[in-house]
Amino acid sequence: MGRAVREPGGAAGAALDPTDRQVGILGGTFDPIHYGHLVIAEQVREALSLDRVLFVAAAVPPHRIGLLITPAEDRAAMVELAIAGNPRFAVSRMELERDGPSYTADTLQILANEAARQGVARNLFFILSTEALAGLGTWHDPDRILSLCRLAVVPRPGTPLPSEAELAARFGDRAGRIVEVETVPAAHSASAVRARAAAGLSIRYLVPPAVEAYICDHRLYRSANPSEDCTK
Repeated sequence: MGRAVREPGGAAGAALDPTDRQVGILGGTFDPIHYGHLVIAEQVREALSLDRVLFVAAAVPPHRIGLLITPAEDRAAMVELAIAGNPRFAVSRMELERDGPSYTADTLQILANEAARQGVARNLFFILSTEALAGLGTWHDPDRILSLCRLAVVPRPGTPLPSEAELAARFGDRAGRIVEVETVPAAHSASAVRARAAAGLSIRYLVPPAVEAYICDHRLYRSANPSEDCTK
């Protein structure tokens, strides 16, 4: 099963096995996690021969401060359900256990510090979309992000992978820290899943069955028709 990983002593981090040398990090709101997330994680894992892909649920996403999002515990629970059965996937609660916005640079620093404590030469690959890469300059401390990890960039519909020349023009010498990974495109989004659930429409085949059941049992995203049966 997928593992919930915590730093020894209960600190707000994530303890990976010392044998996990090649690690992918997939961060996000996961509101809710859906098959698109899982497809990307698995295909990047395979393409880069990763030992582990760590799903990091954001507690307070910086780009969604002030917006209504599902409670963090519910989102983390759905991630745990979604990754169960894949021994190469794990979930970290590090961002749920620390205060303030969930900055990627801080998360990567925690993971780098953990590797140093373990005495492990660990390569971190932060997984993000071409759309996210385009806005990387607006993120908190992007230079530190690039110093702590390599970027595994996957395409999004309508936003193709940039050329090597484009990457070199934008990132200079650090363009070599960006790895492009072709994946099967997933057209649906978490917002589409939420909209369908709120309207009482089926979300089957958009999310894993266990996540679908969790959304139904906890009446998530259904403010418009809270009493309507969602088991269909």
